Amino acid sequence: MSQSLAPAAATGAETDAEGSASAPSRLRPALVLGALGVVYGDIGTSPLYAFKDAVKAATSGGASVPAAATGAVSLILWSLILIVSLKYAVLILRADNRGEGGIVAMLALLGARQARPGSWKALLLVVGLVGAALLYGDGAITPAISVLSAIEGLKVDAPSLGPYVVPITLVILVGLFLVQHKGVAAIGRVFGPVMLVWFAVLGLLGLLGTLHTPQILAAANPFRAFDFMLHAGVHVSFAMLGAAFLAVTGGEAMYADLGHFGALPIRLAWFALVLPALVLNYFGQGALLISAPDALENPFFRLCPDWGHYPLVGLATMATVIASQAIISGVFSLTQQSVQLGFLPAMRIVQTARDERGQIYVPMVNWLLALATLVAVVMFGSSDALAGAYGIAVSMLMGITTLLAALIALRWGYNPVLVFAVNGFFLAIDLVFFAANSVKILEGGWFPLVLAGAVALMMLTWKKGNELVEEARAALRQPEDIFLAGLQHRDLLRLPGTAAFLSAAEHGIPLHLSRFVERNHALMERILIITALYEETPTVPREQRAHVTILAPGFYRVILRYGFMEEASILEGLACAVESRHLPPHVLDDMTVFVGHETIIPKDDARGMAPWREGLFAFMQRNAERTGAFFGVPTRQVVEVGTEIEI
Repeated sequence: MSQSLAPAAATGAETDAEGSASAPSRLRPALVLGALGVVYGDIGTSPLYAFKDAVKAATSGGASVPAAATGAVSLILWSLILIVSLKYAVLILRADNRGEGGIVAMLALLGARQARPGSWKALLLVVGLVGAALLYGDGAITPAISVLSAIEGLKVDAPSLGPYVVPITLVILVGLFLVQHKGVAAIGRVFGPVMLVWFAVLGLLGLLGTLHTPQILAAANPFRAFDFMLHAGVHVSFAMLGAAFLAVTGGEAMYADLGHFGALPIRLAWFALVLPALVLNYFGQGALLISAPDALENPFFRLCPDWGHYPLVGLATMATVIASQAIISGVFSLTQQSVQLGFLPAMRIVQTARDERGQIYVPMVNWLLALATLVAVVMFGSSDALAGAYGIAVSMLMGITTLLAALIALRWGYNPVLVFAVNGFFLAIDLVFFAANSVKILEGGWFPLVLAGAVALMMLTWKKGNELVEEARAALRQPEDIFLAGLQHRDLLRLPGTAAFLSAAEHGIPLHLSRFVERNHALMERILIITALYEETPTVPREQRAHVTILAPGFYRVILRYGFMEEASILEGLACAVESRHLPPHVLDDMTVFVGHETIIPKDDARGMAPWREGLFAFMQRNAERTGAFFGVPTRQVVEVGTEIEI
């Protein structure tokens, strides 16, 4: 989900004429290196906590540490192969929306946004939005557990530092969220090299451990995992599955970052470096526990020679900060897409780099995410405790992704029998892991679910509320021909200049235009009715940006189209219309932009939502970013016309 970091890390990404990154057409080393820092930061730091938690769960039923270690390594190995290598790297990466990935791109590809209420697509939209909301829960937990697990390495050589682990973690995380407004374009370029060193160290430590105790190689046999869980009992097996799943969390970033790197660099980085390094490290940790069962408290750092503990803590801290930054930036990117597709209210989105796409900062989301992350650190206090909260949101997301990928494959005409067989197999695996993680709800799994539930509620309420508002607008909106005919019978004062009225609809007269004429008995010499629409595709070429219809002399309707990965700018769109000669240049002279400012009045009737949801929608609408600012119109050019609407 770390989309916003990609351009900074992958300076070799190709760009189109507008400077937007496009899916790379050929392999470049910079893209592979960039993918290490952006795509694989989360899954790359899983060895810090995933293996030890899996072994602790496996030994809870009385099994010996060496036997549990062998079973855990086998389970993690085949989870990485089945879920990340086969499902994501081979299957899911094919389900791109013109090169873009992510669950919002999937919803756009399936056309779920325009679903009729009560249809199967409407249900699909709810499922997809829940999946998107789960990423927010993941975004709060990942920085907390990653940085905590790195700082806990201090206790290996200095147990007396134990009480300082949480304060140090809080300081690092606060610093990370404080610098978000500066952007990550500069430091993003070092993420790839740092993670390259990290994966090299992972592989080297694991190789040395495996060579010391080669008996661990028996874990390559998947039946070692099956045999262990078969004899361990259902409770222990589920706990072990839930802990082992932590080793594959972060695999979903492969698909989320598809648009910035392309499938080939992502696959090459995974199969050539990341997967071998992770497998070697897990085997090395398992080998260590076979020869030294007392190392269970922190096998990752015990795998390293004593002289290297503190440097490894420093490197691990940098790696977890990179993983956290990737998650935070991914949440920013997801928020931007959700706003543009109408799933969240408009909010302030700051571009932190003018020449690189996706470098954004969302202040409100940053501080809400910071609050949730810091609360998680203080509430749970250790990576072991946080492991109970981690996993359930990602397992649900992976199941939803598999389901949506199956629907996309059917939409593209693949053999239904093949689709059901392949996706059904992976969905069964997802459901097993989800069931295993579900037993951790009382141990902390409720935390990301509460966060995700709150976000999903806001998304669904905002979308439904906007539908109700548009119904109310449509009932009040005049058709163009009636309005224009009425102007012939009015003695209007014609003012110099151009008036641009922003409208949410492609047809009819905006309410604030008809109210302006009704109250002021005046009209500008030139009138533009402008509608900005977000399409179901990532980008729209500039030459297709503007469509202009002449309604009357000096009276134009302008439809501007943008992709869900683009920022809509009214002035840029009008410039495109002039460039393509759809509008005469003088129309943009002395232009004032009129924006409707609607006050929502919740009404207690059966037509709308529950009163408390209508109140929530009204609150969100009052606190949303101003329309003019959201569309990049300078404040001095904006005039707001107020309207009250009952829903």
